[in-house]
Amino acid sequence: MTPEPLSKRVIADRISWVKRMVEQIRMLPLDNQEAFFADVRNEAAAESYLRRALEALLDLGRHILAKGFGQGVTEYKEVARQLRTYRVLTDHEAELLEDMAGYRNRMVHFYHEVSSHELHEICNTRLEDVEQVVEGFKRWTREHPDLVDESL
Repeated sequence: MTPEPLSKRVIADRISWVKRMVEQIRMLPLDNQEAFFADVRNEAAAESYLRRALEALLDLGRHILAKGFGQGVTEYKEVARQLRTYRVLTDHEAELLEDMAGYRNRMVHFYHEVSSHELHEICNTRLEDVEQVVEGFKRWTREHPDLVDESL
């Protein structure tokens, strides 16, 4: 693959999507376990919002790697590793994203092993990790405006 300009639209769309999903999770009654588990739809909503937020983060990482560096990556954990290699994300941010990739894979492929209480705990305590990775992408994009095509 040959590096090409990154699409400002793709970057903005994915970041916006992640933020919307996190906002939706925060609207759930996470601070009250009894209320959260009283309505089975809360668990389904939390799972869906979280999975879609993680997929958007990872898709953004793949876009940056493919367009910005000509690096095709198919496995989500490898996305995080390559973003660290290319210094798009800090070591800590890349570690967080790698953990998120693993959790996303568990949610999709080993869904039967993810407990309701684990999902509630993740949504209640780890949303800041998602936001930290978003900030890492935003920082890198601001620091590399020459790699972003404003017209796309």
